[in-house]
Amino acid sequence: MSQETSLDEATRDAVAACRRELPASVRPPRTVLGFDGFVDNVRRVIDERTTAESFEPMTELGAFGERIAASADDRSSITVEWTREGTRTGGLTCHLARAFIGLGASPVMIGAYGNPELDVFADEFATATRHSFGAPNYTEAVEFDDGKLLVTETGATRTLDWETLTDAVGVETLADALDGADALGIGYWVVIPELPSVLTGLRESVWPTLADPPETVLLDPGDVRQLSDDILAEGIDPIRAFADVAPVTLSANRAEMGRLAAAVGTESSSLSAAATAVQDGLGLRRAVAHGDDVSVAAGPDGIASVAVPTVDDPAMTTSAGDHFNVGLLLGLAVGLSDPAAVCLGNVVAGHFVRNGAPPDEAALRAFLDGYLDAFSDR
Repeated sequence: MSQETSLDEATRDAVAACRRELPASVRPPRTVLGFDGFVDNVRRVIDERTTAESFEPMTELGAFGERIAASADDRSSITVEWTREGTRTGGLTCHLARAFIGLGASPVMIGAYGNPELDVFADEFATATRHSFGAPNYTEAVEFDDGKLLVTETGATRTLDWETLTDAVGVETLADALDGADALGIGYWVVIPELPSVLTGLRESVWPTLADPPETVLLDPGDVRQLSDDILAEGIDPIRAFADVAPVTLSANRAEMGRLAAAVGTESSSLSAAATAVQDGLGLRRAVAHGDDVSVAAGPDGIASVAVPTVDDPAMTTSAGDHFNVGLLLGLAVGLSDPAAVCLGNVVAGHFVRNGAPPDEAALRAFLDGYLDAFSDR
């Protein structure tokens, strides 16, 4: 990532707030996560093979696009060699569960993990409570230093709606999991076209039965640029209605937030303006936009903006957004202010892209302690 980021006073204040407000010992929240499930093959495109065992990877997503465009201009097919860097479970439920388990939590996971459940999910998440409603999605996650290409084959999430979910899992099971939970994480609309019906079902059939509903609800819609205008438009009212009864925080990247802002009728000139438009247009507690240079929240107390210390040689970029969500959800669940919670999102994502794994509590605090110094290291 070559983009330079600036260390401004708002970022200094947010880091100070995060250090001050983060409890001395973090109790991981009791978290319920739904409703996706992926098996990810992490790939690298080979730019030039030097020997049978060694090669130079293609490092820029744009260069990959240019190669494809050049072949199309020549009216020729193209052959691309890639290598598999590893296979892992993915999606919001798995990435967040993995991180929270590493912090000592035992989350409840509701998703597409196979029917019967695949060993890859059962083995990794043995300490979590899991409910599966069908076949997982499969993704080829092609990594570049400045971005990624995700090619997905959807499974049971493609036809998931409230009726399907309750037939497989049950309303009582959902209510039991959510009653007394600190947080609910939901993703992704892009692979669950009928997700608004799930939100309506939660609002009508579950939320009224809860004596102690979650105080934090995080909604990550995923790459909504893939959804049609009609699907987006039809989802606005159900999201607004759900946000009337639940404290919903929507988390999206820069491009996704811009698409959502357009869906609620605002062509935004800045990330802050887009987040504000989405917060207002969907009636949310807050809308949070995360990027590789800055993360922004539009919330009850206005705008919070926290610069991101970028890295030139990331170990992993796929699911950086989910790891931002880990820090954001953790921060909100333990009562941090918006600037501090956004900072904590940047901390978890920053550690992840540098190390390819989520941090434990010691590593989280170490990254937070060195957050400001990371800007001078560039």
